[in-house]
Amino acid sequence: MITDTASLDAFCKSLSGTPFITVDTEFMRESTYWPVLCLIQVAGPDDARAIDALAPGIDLAPLFDLLDDPSILKVFHAARQDLEIFYHLMGHLPVPVFDTQVAAMVCGFGDSVGYQTLIAKLTKARIDKSSRFTDWSLRPLSDRQITYALSDVTHLRDAYRKLRSKLEANGREGWLDEEMAILESPETYDPDPHQTFRRIKARGSSARFLAVLRELSAWRELEARKRDQPRNRILRDEALLEIAHHTPKTVKDLERTRGLGRKMAEGPSGARLLEAVKTGLEIPDEDCPKPENKQELPRGLGPVIDLLRVLLKVKCDDGDVAQKLLASAGDIELIAAFGEDADVRAMSGWRRQLFGEDALKLRNGDIGFVIRNKRLCLMKPAENGSD
Repeated sequence: MITDTASLDAFCKSLSGTPFITVDTEFMRESTYWPVLCLIQVAGPDDARAIDALAPGIDLAPLFDLLDDPSILKVFHAARQDLEIFYHLMGHLPVPVFDTQVAAMVCGFGDSVGYQTLIAKLTKARIDKSSRFTDWSLRPLSDRQITYALSDVTHLRDAYRKLRSKLEANGREGWLDEEMAILESPETYDPDPHQTFRRIKARGSSARFLAVLRELSAWRELEARKRDQPRNRILRDEALLEIAHHTPKTVKDLERTRGLGRKMAEGPSGARLLEAVKTGLEIPDEDCPKPENKQELPRGLGPVIDLLRVLLKVKCDDGDVAQKLLASAGDIELIAAFGEDADVRAMSGWRRQLFGEDALKLRNGDIGFVIRNKRLCLMKPAENGSD
């Protein structure tokens, strides 16, 4: 366990020139907007340390310098939350990055496979997860807690090596590029406050309603960041929806909102909420967000959609890749309805090669299914009495 800057600096320098490091974090977020970093685990090919981010006086700059080194690949499992932490602390993202969860989907280990399951399948190691729900902000940490934390990066070394070998063997290294681009994009971790309203489930929404909700949600997002509190501690989604529906003009109107209360309505937050409502109501019609109406699909497509789902399963089984990575349920529906004109990622790049082309052929009647030796296989329709 590293608890001082000098030891951290020495450890990070020892990793200089290594081809990759594995990284994991332990953090708390129950009562804050930003994750509170408690522990960072880092392993090189031959060494591993837990870094106490809460140790008095410790400066994490040597670690940030290590993460900034473009010649060292940073390996994570399910990297998004870890990268969000480093983006917030460093002001930018460590690159390049390799996410073993995404790589596992490409290599046929299922959708969003968990770390424990992946390690068991790749290395046969069994990980003790009894410390999973530890309060990592409490000190001192026990030896068992530290051992548990370090296991998240030591086993990851072997998992990375095996996944890298599989990707090289099956020529799928390029398949990761699109997913890694999302993880390495700052927009993933610094969303526009005026787009956060899209996370809120609102049914039967008009453009004007959405304009008001957009302003209310942006206010809440900025307030949550400023106070470093979870969004719902500022105001719950249900309250934002009710305010957007009723568009109160006065404090008296506002305090009728369920869950808001008179004190908040009469205070500074109430004034800002009313201002947000006013702003939303004054936005020109052409600048209001458009309701995301689901495209109406032609009637009778159900059986076609079902066949395409079967094709997706066959292709994923044969290609040893997770369905979630290849095509979504929405993709399938749009391909069934619009064919070549479907604007979905399953119709481009490696996904089209693996699935999209045959999906079009199946939709157009150029191929079908046959059962041979208890397996479902693709075949061309019989022509002139022969296959």
